[in-house]
Amino acid sequence: MDSPPIQFRPVTLADLAMLGEWMERPHWLEWWGDPSEELGYVREMIEGRDSTRPFLILLGGEPAGYIQVWRMADAMVEPWLTEAPWLYQMPEGAVGVDLSLAEAEHLNRGIGTAVLKRFVAMLRDEGCKEIWIDPDPENIRAVRAYEKAGFRPVPGIADATGACLLMRHHKV
Repeated sequence: MDSPPIQFRPVTLADLAMLGEWMERPHWLEWWGDPSEELGYVREMIEGRDSTRPFLILLGGEPAGYIQVWRMADAMVEPWLTEAPWLYQMPEGAVGVDLSLAEAEHLNRGIGTAVLKRFVAMLRDEGCKEIWIDPDPENIRAVRAYEKAGFRPVPGIADATGACLLMRHHKV
């Protein structure tokens, strides 16, 4: 059986209610912040007050998750520097990626890995050379999915807070 095609489309204000519902789900609450705060960040992105680019993940044309890309250079301000002092160690032009699937039943099926591979390919086509992801080290499911998508932990660049594992994409 063929997998449904994976596409991305920019998040719009009309998507916020759906995203808010997703962010209340247990598999999101486990790894993301307060839903109203997270939704506020997405609103800032949509309205152009944050350079992060938010996208819906579409599987077979239907919304199935959320993914974003952010320029690390733009995060070199407070409160991010206090929360993520490892930003000082990032190479020039580095971008970070964050994602979550909408439905818990889509977890552990290779969908996240496939989505991330496709998104990284899109970013590479746009000229991104340094692509990073920073999962919670206790989120073993995510770490394994990211490894399958070509990300590897980077020794020597450590998160002083221990709240994330820094992983860099290696072309595969």
